[in-house]
Amino acid sequence: MSRDYVIEPFHAAVHLQIDYAHELNPQQLAAVTAPPGPALVIAGAGSGKTRTLTYRVAYLLEQGIPADRILLLTFTNKAAGEMMRRVADLLGHELRELWGGTFHSIGARILRSHADLLGYRRDFTILDRDDSKDLIKACIADAGIETKGTHFPKPEVLNEIFSLAANTHKPTDDILESQYDYFSQFAAPIADLAQRYIKRKRTTNAMDFDDLLALWLKLLQEHADVREHYQRRFQFILVDEYQDTNKLQSDLVDLLAGRHHNVTVVGDDAQSIYAWRGANFANILEFPKRYPGAKVFKIETNYRSTPEILKVANAAIAANRNQFTKQLAPARKSGLKPALVACMDAAQQSAFIAQRVLELRDEGTSLNQIAVLYRSHFHALELQLELTRRNIPFSITSGIRFFEQAHIKDATAYLKLVVNPQDEIAFKRLAQLLPGIAAKGAEKLWKIFSAKLVNVAQASSPAGSPGVSPGNPTGDKASPQPAVETTAPQAVAAQSLAVALQACAKSVPAKAATAWAQFVATISQLEDKSVRQSAAKMLRLVIDAGYDDYLKENFANYRNRQEDLDQLAVFAFQFNSVEDFLTQLALLTNVEAEHDQAANRDTEQLRLSTIHQAKGLEFDAVFVIMLCDGLFPSERTLSADEGEEEERRLFYVAITRARNELYLIYPLMRASFGGSGGDAMQHPSRFLSEIPGDLLNEWNLRSPY
Repeated sequence: MSRDYVIEPFHAAVHLQIDYAHELNPQQLAAVTAPPGPALVIAGAGSGKTRTLTYRVAYLLEQGIPADRILLLTFTNKAAGEMMRRVADLLGHELRELWGGTFHSIGARILRSHADLLGYRRDFTILDRDDSKDLIKACIADAGIETKGTHFPKPEVLNEIFSLAANTHKPTDDILESQYDYFSQFAAPIADLAQRYIKRKRTTNAMDFDDLLALWLKLLQEHADVREHYQRRFQFILVDEYQDTNKLQSDLVDLLAGRHHNVTVVGDDAQSIYAWRGANFANILEFPKRYPGAKVFKIETNYRSTPEILKVANAAIAANRNQFTKQLAPARKSGLKPALVACMDAAQQSAFIAQRVLELRDEGTSLNQIAVLYRSHFHALELQLELTRRNIPFSITSGIRFFEQAHIKDATAYLKLVVNPQDEIAFKRLAQLLPGIAAKGAEKLWKIFSAKLVNVAQASSPAGSPGVSPGNPTGDKASPQPAVETTAPQAVAAQSLAVALQACAKSVPAKAATAWAQFVATISQLEDKSVRQSAAKMLRLVIDAGYDDYLKENFANYRNRQEDLDQLAVFAFQFNSVEDFLTQLALLTNVEAEHDQAANRDTEQLRLSTIHQAKGLEFDAVFVIMLCDGLFPSERTLSADEGEEEERRLFYVAITRARNELYLIYPLMRASFGGSGGDAMQHPSRFLSEIPGDLLNEWNLRSPY
């Protein structure tokens, strides 16, 4: 007969040096001082999430939990460092023993100790994205896959597919079906490459970023002794931004917490907006199911926004069925009602924002504390134009600037070359898009093309007329000039650019022969008078004539880039000529470069940002633009499972960035895709209709004329 006998740990009287009841509100205090066991802390926007997590760590330490028995997992090194610094400040001493960092950094630390169990040496290399791309390229060569003329995905895209498969715990076939269906015919070779890539990494003693999670999980799943060691070690586990975790990360947390079950996860289900990069919304929603008996704490007091803004935020998220219901409660005094602004079109929307921003600045709000937020980067095209005209400084935090993105520069390079056949940069850029042509090859082709262009221009001059020669671009007999190897753009007759390109065909590498023929055909179509007069028509032709396939092969976010180009074509309709369009793009690009330099001088700048990149930030005044159905919510995302609910959460995130003033704006008309350049009526976003009218102040715009 056996008997279980539990030895209760001795606890000396605890003398807390922090007055938690004084430092925290009642909801925060309840979460911070929760007894051991699983806990889900739903921390609403602006409610002091970081403060709650920081004080929870301090409280555990003051209860006598050794620092090296606590694991704090975050999504950025900055967040981990900030929280550990705050805890150290609270307790008055450093916490070097505390395990705190990102999932990936903790994974790397553990794998360094146990890599041999997985067939690696402990001095393994961690690959960056370029390294991974090169290794995948080597795997393609080993597999003998013929990529020429097949539209097979490039290594960068394959890397993204493999990454999503790893982080979502799904086979590559599932990833192709859900996100890359245009590569479905390559499912078998892609699956084979995934296995080759895994073997190649092990052979070269290298791990990529995703392996730091995947192999960490594999280590714990397959080696019971290691799993038990870390389960015993980490008595308390705390996870920040839990709503952003993927399947891999939640599985890791569940395994590590398998012995003590003392896991506290903090997050806001209403701010889960990263499903497109693998975040699993079900992790936070189903936490109480996975941890029976888990306590759920809601922190709903908001210290950021006025009561009027919070009422709109609560109404905006209310329609979501899958959520932990909560009501943000204000800690601040009353302010202005958020404004609902209907504009005639995108131009008036931009004019309104520019004027109101200047008024706010005159009223004492710094430009640095004003933000314009949007669903997609192209929504701010007209606004950038208006701000540039009015000389209002702005910065863009939506990744690479719109006009500097590779696909935008590629597409406009076609237009530049047709307008100015002597544009060396445009020619070389387009040449290097073709297989087998790199910088040296493009340089060689440029020299051949330049000579061919001169010959074609001379041959196209009418017989017996003075014509236009390379050395006499004006055709003036009285002003002879020395001969040169270039010719003025106006000297090139219609179709002569395509003729000159065709004459270069014999000098093109064999690998690029078919693509070069397509390139010549595209240029010929662009030179046709029916197309040449419209930048919008030219851009549509470029997309349809093969560049769309190039996007699929080379960019993991193909659909976003395709949407950018579609909208650039719509934007181009407003210009009278192709030359005007290219001039304006050049001006905007140069202004953007100047803005970059100004930012380094710490000057005041209006902030333009996608909502995804604004998460975690706050501003005195926020303008949310292009609130039209099909734009926000995005038409493309609505077709996905739970797509509308994620879009509504994104809208909620946008609203809760505002401290004092909020403007919800939509245009009634917008240029259409039809090709004629006509305007199309817009329907206000369905999200606006879910907000009771008495919570908003409608602004009626009018012209003084």
